[in-house]
Amino acid sequence: MNRPYRETRKIDPTRGAMLADNTPNDADRIEIGPTRLAFAEWQAAGLNLPDLQAMRRYRWERLTRHVIDRDYAGLLMFDPLNIRYATDSTNMQLWNTHNPFRAVLLCADGHMVIWDYKNAPFLSSFNPLVREVRSGADLFYFDRGDKVDVAADVFAGDVRIILSEHAPGNMRLAVDKPMLHGLRALEAQGLQVMEGEEVTEKARSVKGPDEILAMRCANHACETAVRAMEDFARAHVGDGKTCEDDIWAVLHAENIKRGGEWIETRLLASGPRSNPWFQECGPRVCQRNEIISFDTDLIGSYGICIDISRSWWIGDRAPRPDMIYAMQHAVEHIRSNMEMLKPGVNIQDLSRNTHVLDNRFQAQKYGCLMHGVGLCDEWPLVAYPENMVDGAFDYELEAGMTLCVEALVGEVGGDFSIKLEDQVLITEDGHENLTRYPFDSALMGEA
Repeated sequence: MNRPYRETRKIDPTRGAMLADNTPNDADRIEIGPTRLAFAEWQAAGLNLPDLQAMRRYRWERLTRHVIDRDYAGLLMFDPLNIRYATDSTNMQLWNTHNPFRAVLLCADGHMVIWDYKNAPFLSSFNPLVREVRSGADLFYFDRGDKVDVAADVFAGDVRIILSEHAPGNMRLAVDKPMLHGLRALEAQGLQVMEGEEVTEKARSVKGPDEILAMRCANHACETAVRAMEDFARAHVGDGKTCEDDIWAVLHAENIKRGGEWIETRLLASGPRSNPWFQECGPRVCQRNEIISFDTDLIGSYGICIDISRSWWIGDRAPRPDMIYAMQHAVEHIRSNMEMLKPGVNIQDLSRNTHVLDNRFQAQKYGCLMHGVGLCDEWPLVAYPENMVDGAFDYELEAGMTLCVEALVGEVGGDFSIKLEDQVLITEDGHENLTRYPFDSALMGEA
C-alpha cells in the first residue's frame, strides 16, 4: 500500500523528497547516512554537501577504468572497505572483517554483482549500479566447517560463469583478500588470480569532487566530536574518577550521533602512559597537570576516515619547558613536511627530504611520515628515509589525493609523548590542510 509522502518519517522535515546530498529524505530507509544533527551543523557551517549518486558513479567508473587499463576480466573484492567503495553499501562492517561473508565482482564491462548475507539481499537495493545480488561468499571455517572447499567450488564456479558472460575469453581476475579455499577454487576454475589490492588502493587514492565534499563534512563532524571530548576532559579531569576510557567514550558517542560508524583503535593515553606511544586507553584515572594525547582513527559520516591527532595540557600550572619544546618541534615537523605536498612530487622524495627530528626523538618517532586516507588509512605510505624501500612507492602525488601528515615526539624513558596529525588535500597547485582543530595553546607556550 502506498503511503502519502506527508506520512513518511523524514530525516530533515524542512526538505522534500530528497536531502541535499541527493539521497531519499526518509528516516526509515535502508541506506545509512548522516543524522539530522549532522545536517544542521553542516548547514550552519556553510558546507556544501556531496551528491552521493554522483560519488557512487565516480567510484564505480574509476574502479572499472582501472580493471580495463590492466586488461583484467574483473575485480573480485572481499575487503569490506573495498566493497563499501564499490557499492556504498554496508553490512556489519566490523564483523565482516573477521568473518568475510560478502564479496563484490566488478566485471570489465561494469557489470557489478554482490554476494551478501542470504537473509539480507536488500541492503544494496538503493544503488542501481549493483546489478545482481547473490549469496554464498561465506568461505570461513566457523560458518562452513569441514566443507569450506565445497562452498568455495560453488562460489568460484559462479564467478567464472559471470566472467564468461561479461568478459569472454579473459581469465585474468584481480582479487583483493581471498580466503585460502576461495583462492584455490578460483585457480581450479582456470582463472589467473592477479593482485587486487594494487587495483583498489590505486583507484581509491584519488578522490572525486563529491568525495572531497564528503570528507569536508566528515571532518567537521569529527572535529565537533573532538571538541566535545576536550570540553569533557577539561571539565572532569582531576575529579578523582574520570579515566581515559571515560574521555574516549565521548568521541565514540559524538561520532555516532552524527551518523559516524566506528573508531579503528583506542589510541588515547594520559600522562606517563602516553610514552611509549601505542598504549591504548584504559581505566587509568587522569590527573591534572598532565598531557593527554590521542589519535582519532575515526570512521565518520559517509564512511569517511578522519585521522587526526592532538595533545592537550590539562591543569592549573604551566607545562614544563621540555613539553613546550617537544610540542613546538612536532608542529614544525608536520608543517615543514606539509610544505612539500603538491602534484608531481615523487613520494620517495618526500622521504628523502623530510624535516629531521632531534636525535633524542628519533628512537620513538612515528612509523611513517604520512599516509593516504579515504575510507580508512590507504595507499600510499610515506616512510622515514631509513625505512624507505626503494621502488616500493615510486609514484607521483596527484591532485585529489588526501594524506595524513604525522608527528610523534617523545624521548625514550620520558613521561609524555606529543602526538600530532593533520589531514591534507592535494590540490591542482599545492595542498590544503583540511584540519582546522587548533593546537593546544599552553603546550605551544602561548598561555
